[in-house]
Amino acid sequence: KARNSQIKTPHTFKVIMKTLIFTIALNLLLSSEALSMSSTMSMNSSRADFLKTATLTAAASTFVTAVAVDPSNAALALSNNPNSNSNPRFIDSQVQMKYANGPEGNPRTRGLLVRRFTGDSTPWNFPVRPVSLVKTWPEQPPFTPENFLRADQQDDGSFYAIPRLVYHIDEPAVASLTQYYRQNIPKGSSILDICSSWVSHYPLEFPDTMKRISATGMNALELKANDQLSDFEPKNLNIETKLPYPDESFDVVTCVVSIDYLIHPIEALKEVNRVLKPGGKAILSQSNRCFQSKAIAMWLQMNDRQHLELINGYFQYAGGFLPRKAYDITAADGPNEYRDPMFIIEAVKES
Repeated sequence: KARNSQIKTPHTFKVIMKTLIFTIALNLLLSSEALSMSSTMSMNSSRADFLKTATLTAAASTFVTAVAVDPSNAALALSNNPNSNSNPRFIDSQVQMKYANGPEGNPRTRGLLVRRFTGDSTPWNFPVRPVSLVKTWPEQPPFTPENFLRADQQDDGSFYAIPRLVYHIDEPAVASLTQYYRQNIPKGSSILDICSSWVSHYPLEFPDTMKRISATGMNALELKANDQLSDFEPKNLNIETKLPYPDESFDVVTCVVSIDYLIHPIEALKEVNRVLKPGGKAILSQSNRCFQSKAIAMWLQMNDRQHLELINGYFQYAGGFLPRKAYDITAADGPNEYRDPMFIIEAVKES
């Protein structure tokens, strides 16, 4: 009763009304900006046409990144943390994106503030726990076309046309993957990151210590914002699985929380095998997060353990790989009660 009486006080009522008015005004402002952005298009232009145009003009778009490291972050590298080093915990950047500046475009510029996790100077520990792969797969793939259906069957190019400069896993999961890469990718390696984005989760030193870091991904603007890459090629593996690289080009191929979106995963892994050097390895990481509308049907019906077995089956049917190894690298300890799980499957190409 006391709580209800407080809600009815004039002061609280005024606060609620002000909040409501502010929310409505903010929504109107965002709506008006969205309308002003679309006002330059013809009346017959659809959202799909706009997204298609955004994809086509991505090659003529640019990112200008001004990096500003918060000095207080460096202090987070506490001496009593075994995972600490001289790197900051995160890097705050201002990314300026200019897009649609082709000959027929309507040039616009947007500034974005982004935070990149370095995977260093964190309070977590990163154990690597082996996971046994026990499922016996039949000689021929048992999958049906229905297994690879998705709730959103529309062109992935439209879904991914607008850059998402965000993380799809939490910081402990990012850090665990970064530390795993540091321990398991030798210096001087040539690396390919498939299904990549504005971050590849590699350690900060990798651009200096690796021979080459290439990437394919859905969004050219996100790939341009990835400052760890030596080169990149926009690629929709759900339309064409062939990778744009010669045979035996890479020592390592990585893929972060994306295998669940591929509708031709076996063919994609055949291509991974082709571009790997003999003895090279594929490192696929997986968590429990996804865009449910874009993940394949059978993935959504499985748990984390079954996901690992499924990926192992993909590698088996792709062929040309030694028996796979799986690991649970989920971050441990630290302040968070919940941490996204993180798993690895490694597959070494036969020599």
